[in-house]
Amino acid sequence: MQEELISWADFERVDLRVGTILTVEDFPKAKRAAYQLTVDFGEEIGILKSSAQITVQYTKEELVGRQVVAVVNFPKKQIANFMSECLVTGFEDHNGDIILTTVERQVPNGSKLK
Repeated sequence: MQEELISWADFERVDLRVGTILTVEDFPKAKRAAYQLTVDFGEEIGILKSSAQITVQYTKEELVGRQVVAVVNFPKKQIANFMSECLVTGFEDHNGDIILTTVERQVPNGSKLK
C-alpha cells in the first residue's frame, strides 16, 4: 500500500543527516529494550542524543564508531528520564527488529541526504 504522495518541498523539510555513534548506554527505564546513543553530526549540528530500540540486532560495542542516518529536525522528545534529540532511522526485518540505516562508505559527519 502506497502512502499519500508528498511534494518535493515536503521532502526537503526533513533534515536527514549522517552522524557517527560516539557512545552507547543501556536504557533500563525505557518501556521496551533500548539503548541511549550519543551521535556526532559534525560542527554545524553538534552532538545529539537518541533512544533506539536496536538491542536485538546490535551490541553496544559494535555500534560505537558506526555511521547512521538520522532525522535531526524533530522537536526533542522525553522518553522516561531521557531527552531524545534526533531520530536514528532504520527498517524492520522479518521479525520486526530494527536494522539501522547506514551509508555504504564513510562520509563527513553532518552530511545531508540529497
